[in-house]
Amino acid sequence: MGTPLWSPPDDVRDTSRVGAYLAWLERERGLRFADYRALWEWSVADLPAFWSSIWEHFGVHAYDPPRQVLADPAMPGARWFPGATLNYAEHVLRKGTGEGPVVLARSQTRAPQDLTAEDLKDQVARVRAGLRARGVRRGDRVVAYAPNIPETLVLLLATASLGAIFSSCAPEFGVRSVIDRWRQIAPKLLVAVDGYRYGEKAIDRRAEVAEIRAALPSLTHAVMITYLGDDEGDAEPWAELAAPTAEPLRFEPVPFDHPLYVLYSSGTTGLPKPIVHGHGGILLEHLKMLALHHDLGPGDRFLWFTTTGWMMWNFLVSGPAVGASIVLFDGNPAHPDLGAMWRLAAETGTTYFGTSAPFLMACRKAGVRPPELPGLRGIGSTGAPLPAEGFDWVYDAVGRDVRLDSLSGGTDVCTGFVGGSPLLPVHAGRIACRALGARVEAFDPAGKPVLDQLGELVITAPMPSMPVGFWGDEDGSRYREAYFDVFPGVWRHGDWITIGEDGSCVITGRSDATLNRGGVRLGTAEFYSVVEGLDEVADSLVVHLEESDELLLFVVPSAGFDLDLDALRHALRTGLSPRHVPDEIHPVGAVPRTLSGKKLEVPVKRILGGTPAGAAAAKGALANPESLTAFEQLAARRHATQ
Repeated sequence: MGTPLWSPPDDVRDTSRVGAYLAWLERERGLRFADYRALWEWSVADLPAFWSSIWEHFGVHAYDPPRQVLADPAMPGARWFPGATLNYAEHVLRKGTGEGPVVLARSQTRAPQDLTAEDLKDQVARVRAGLRARGVRRGDRVVAYAPNIPETLVLLLATASLGAIFSSCAPEFGVRSVIDRWRQIAPKLLVAVDGYRYGEKAIDRRAEVAEIRAALPSLTHAVMITYLGDDEGDAEPWAELAAPTAEPLRFEPVPFDHPLYVLYSSGTTGLPKPIVHGHGGILLEHLKMLALHHDLGPGDRFLWFTTTGWMMWNFLVSGPAVGASIVLFDGNPAHPDLGAMWRLAAETGTTYFGTSAPFLMACRKAGVRPPELPGLRGIGSTGAPLPAEGFDWVYDAVGRDVRLDSLSGGTDVCTGFVGGSPLLPVHAGRIACRALGARVEAFDPAGKPVLDQLGELVITAPMPSMPVGFWGDEDGSRYREAYFDVFPGVWRHGDWITIGEDGSCVITGRSDATLNRGGVRLGTAEFYSVVEGLDEVADSLVVHLEESDELLLFVVPSAGFDLDLDALRHALRTGLSPRHVPDEIHPVGAVPRTLSGKKLEVPVKRILGGTPAGAAAAKGALANPESLTAFEQLAARRHATQ
């Protein structure tokens, strides 16, 4: 793998949170581990011992203690910590009593806001009382059509404190996509913004909010945050929901697997899957990941660019549970230029900055040079595989002392199950490790684990943050079909992964978007690394049409460049193989992406196969639904000539 781009310092066990955990294990449990690999192997071999150690090390407060750790390890349906009662919101709010802010909110719509721990608790207490006064009780659903602002965080925590169930959609979601999500869970109360500003553009969402309200007959209350203007219409103002109260802040004790929130699959095809996550599973997983992998704790400021429609928002807002302050940002991350988020990190004193692989690659292509970031210790990258060139850019442009964590996981588990560790070096193009407690393996087609070979990413032992289930899936059939229909009793995630002998990993794209020509199987990530490494290509998408064995490449030309198709074919021939030179190359204006930035290979493949765009992809869940038009037009032309 060559020389590491970053290596752990000699005193890492004395200076990191995972080092403190290792010392705790030796002191309290008599366990000593020589290195990360030994720690990981123990964590997946003795699940009860590992997860009980997370519970004890982080001081989880239970109102009723668990009878055992893992009552039934069989998947699906593993039962964790039966008998325990606790509350997620209590753990997010119990850390931090200092004078400094626990929330730093920055926005392109309004002035900066900072909240101390006491400010946050006060606002949660107010909204909790407001929800109770409007009849919200344990098990009721509360939904937010709102951006990454303090009110959304306060609403989540107030809802969770009552044992009610939260769900959010970012306000850029189209009406149909929101209705498709929330009709499934029949919410009782809606909080929405009247609009928002994206860069210099003001976007009014009052008409969309009215449509959403009309389509959800279960709603008994609608509350408006006047974020863009000053007109609540016929909705209640946020100030009334958050009015001062004499009610103390209390937390409803709920079972470990009591629903905390409902997240959704991307919804690019069919109805989005309503994925139910529980209080205890999310709490334990986020404590582990944030502290032991991202090395976050008191004194840290944690920024991850995300919207409230992506599970990374749910991950971000757990930061205070480990004592870290969080930075919330709402707006266009590329306004006025791609340096904006780096300047935000500098201005807020961010110590850990999370973003997406496409963002880092865009910064590289644009030649961004971030400002000095003396406090920055870590960078997280997810949303897509980060190629080696992205690693190289970070260490050239940002600095040699930063630990870059490339990680992958999913909405399904609301975490990363492969990522980085302060104990491990960083190598270009590789994910450093499988996360503690996550028994990730690569399976060949026969269901046998393989090393140093491309295989299906599977999880062969349960994790506490696996879904409680899907909403309304009474017999569990949708849940089983989603993850357990290929390898019985084993979670199949749908990605290709190669796991090295040293435990490091490379993810090469979705297994349902694989390029397989002439027996050579290739993940799309490798393809994009070659194509988008060319200066003249700003973005790309590739699909393989199995019936005709055609490989079609779509490229977005970079501004000011002319496409050299011969050079593109040569790069693919030499960088990959002659079989992966496309049959056709089509310039397009944009690559279709979800609101969280994922490319839509499979929906495009379906469109080219004759499926109408409206059936192939839920346009309201896309960042750029107009981009599908070019693929519809190509499909029509191809069909007419066949």
